[in-house]
Amino acid sequence: MSAETKLRELVCYLAKSLFDRGHTHGSTGNISARVPDGGLLVSPTGSSFGRLDPGRLSRFDESGRHIGGDKPTKEMPLHAAFYDTRSQAGAVVHLHSCHAVAWSMMPDVDEDDFLPPLTPYGIMQLGRVKLLPYFRPGDPAIGEAVRGLAGKRTAVMLANHGPVVAGKDVEAACNAIEELEATARLAILTCACGARRLKGAEIQDVVTTFNVEWEA
Repeated sequence: MSAETKLRELVCYLAKSLFDRGHTHGSTGNISARVPDGGLLVSPTGSSFGRLDPGRLSRFDESGRHIGGDKPTKEMPLHAAFYDTRSQAGAVVHLHSCHAVAWSMMPDVDEDDFLPPLTPYGIMQLGRVKLLPYFRPGDPAIGEAVRGLAGKRTAVMLANHGPVVAGKDVEAACNAIEELEATARLAILTCACGARRLKGAEIQDVVTTFNVEWEA
């Protein structure tokens, strides 16, 4: 089995896992992964994470031309912006996960540090998450907003829409976006009770110990 065939199957397996556990629903969300020749595999437009077909994933060559498979997601400008600004990105995942979207609607959320420091794991896997304003789904301006961050964030939250995470590979990206949703859920569960958050020195210890990208 070729490396690309294995990657196609892994993308579909991980997408179904996210779908089966309710992290995205219907035909929402999209996922992409870098193949060994520098091209991309991308989930098709209108497809469900629960029913992706490895043989029908959209295929792009290293220059960004669509060369095979079904028509790609309308969020390609968003994916391209991460790959173009983060050379280490091997995959990008975008979900419409419920708790992250709900947290993005809260009036006092910090735009530059979307997730409160409730556990070390969100910090370790995501760094600071940038909350971007609302854009219409598929709007090329989403990609431009990501490019405006100049590769300094591995994850963003699209207000009233959903999270987007880039990772070194598709497993890392999926693990990180699950951590984002879990932290958002904790934030909602604890926001009314004054829960203890990690303090500055504790955060810095995590950042230093695990070599986290921690853009101020």
